[in-house]
Amino acid sequence: MKRLVLLGCVVFALAAAGTAAAALVPGVFDPGATGCVTSTFSGGVLHLAKNCPTATNAAAGADITGVSGDFTSASFTLASASQCQGGSPRFNVQTSAGFFFLGCNNVTPVVNADGTATYAFTAATIAAAGNQVPVPTGAIQSIEVLVDVEGTADLTDITVNGEAQVPTVQAAKDQCKKGGWRDFTSPAFKNQGDCVSYFATGGRNPGNG
Repeated sequence: MKRLVLLGCVVFALAAAGTAAAALVPGVFDPGATGCVTSTFSGGVLHLAKNCPTATNAAAGADITGVSGDFTSASFTLASASQCQGGSPRFNVQTSAGFFFLGCNNVTPVVNADGTATYAFTAATIAAAGNQVPVPTGAIQSIEVLVDVEGTADLTDITVNGEAQVPTVQAAKDQCKKGGWRDFTSPAFKNQGDCVSYFATGGRNPGNG
């Protein structure tokens, strides 16, 4: 998997199934096998959770694969602005020019009528928030979205350079393996096969958990 940076200094990789196509690939970084981080995607929502102290060396997130060219924009919507904890969630962007961090606290969110909050990262929105971080320059080599602060975040409408990012069917089914089906709550599943069937049929076979 591609590189992520935890708290700006430690390089690590998410453990998740890879894919060559443009897609969101959920995964976790948990070298201590704490089990305190989870990353699942269902119903159009990327649910990220870190149920342990922020100082724990663990993170939940998703690689965004198949993105190329120069960075122009990125965005996500949180279930509420209260899910923005410091710089988490954030995009980590690796380009030919270096490594860039785009945290939810680096731009001013747009609070929508339903209470959700959209965080858009462009040269204009970063400047409007006081240029707390530099705008990514150079060709994109890798990009991730993650949480590494204690708490949970429910992300929807994740985009990079104007393109919506969702898992491929295979990536979604892979989340069901190795006990991953237990991490889903909406819908919940009774076993791995139930989980795989749900994603393989595009949700036509509902979860029976």
